[in-house]
Amino acid sequence: MKWDVSFETKCQGMDLSIQDQYHAISFPIYQTATFSRSYLGEQSGFDYTRQTNPTRSQLESVAACLENGKEGIAFASGMAAVTAVMNLFDPGDHIIVDADLYGGSVRLFNDVCSRYGLEFSTCDCSSEDVGSYIKENTKALYLETPTNPMMHVSDIEELSKLVHGKDILLIVDNTFLSPYFQNPLDLGADIVVHSGTKYIGGHHDTIGGLVIVNDSGIAERLRLILTTTGAGLPPFDSWLILRGLRTLAVRMEKAEKNAKIIADHLLKSPHVTKVLYPGLPDHPGHGIMKKQARGFGSVISFEVESKEFAVKVLNNVELFYFAESLGGTETLITYPITQTHAAVPEELREKNGINDRLLRLSVGIEGAQDLTDEIDRVFGL
Repeated sequence: MKWDVSFETKCQGMDLSIQDQYHAISFPIYQTATFSRSYLGEQSGFDYTRQTNPTRSQLESVAACLENGKEGIAFASGMAAVTAVMNLFDPGDHIIVDADLYGGSVRLFNDVCSRYGLEFSTCDCSSEDVGSYIKENTKALYLETPTNPMMHVSDIEELSKLVHGKDILLIVDNTFLSPYFQNPLDLGADIVVHSGTKYIGGHHDTIGGLVIVNDSGIAERLRLILTTTGAGLPPFDSWLILRGLRTLAVRMEKAEKNAKIIADHLLKSPHVTKVLYPGLPDHPGHGIMKKQARGFGSVISFEVESKEFAVKVLNNVELFYFAESLGGTETLITYPITQTHAAVPEELREKNGINDRLLRLSVGIEGAQDLTDEIDRVFGL
């Protein structure tokens, strides 16, 4: 953007490099596979949608602007984005990854990337000595903060100081907080990854992924990977995420407000044995979150008294949706052990605390009283 404007204004996607000739307020969907040329040697900037597309490019520009990055690249899913980032590395390279990650990432690292010669070590980046895991062939540190689903918080700035100068890239999955609450590039990260399916899209209606960087060399390599593998986000999905971004700020504010109310409500229940939410003052990562983020997000994980009680809750919700994913306007309740983290090896799940009593809430923007009433109703059955 040309102007120094607020985050909320940036979300509207105004004054970016690509402009529709008719000055449409809603950026057009360029639903085309290819682009014609008037004569040999003409260059419009767009040739073939697998490579580039104006709607996708508009989304990439907005996403980069929101993350205070130089370039954004939009992929067909969050996992396509993570896969592209892993393709930056060569066989024999070593990557340190947080022990508590989304199950799809763990499956990618263990079942796909390892087969092609990448080496992985897992550690708790929020509490362990990450430096002790660094080897001569270490090329990256990959983490989520807060983590999914145990809500561990890592200090991005301190970790960036640890790895920089050692030819190690710091990669941060910022899905849980979105660029509204946290900007890892400002804290020293080299690469930021988002599942655009979640808060950025915000309506549970499309799948997408984003990578934002400040290094033009990394961006060029990622675009080559996107073009070669065909992993780019289609025009219509790009438009849906662009539309979702316009309300990102107001959605994040409302969802976080609801999450704080629900976290406090869960603490009062005799059926709940643990509440994991960084917005609670006694959460181990609360202080770090206050330092590096502008909010705490709206994902809450909590343990109940037994597996039977967890099953009862899942089978009787009405206002909540029993579904995977997170970050939309509706509140979702998820059972990580069989849904989002089923691909995580059992030993690691147990070590991380992902058990059959753990539930995860992605709090939406409904009325807070309705949400607490739903908890009381289901818990009281």
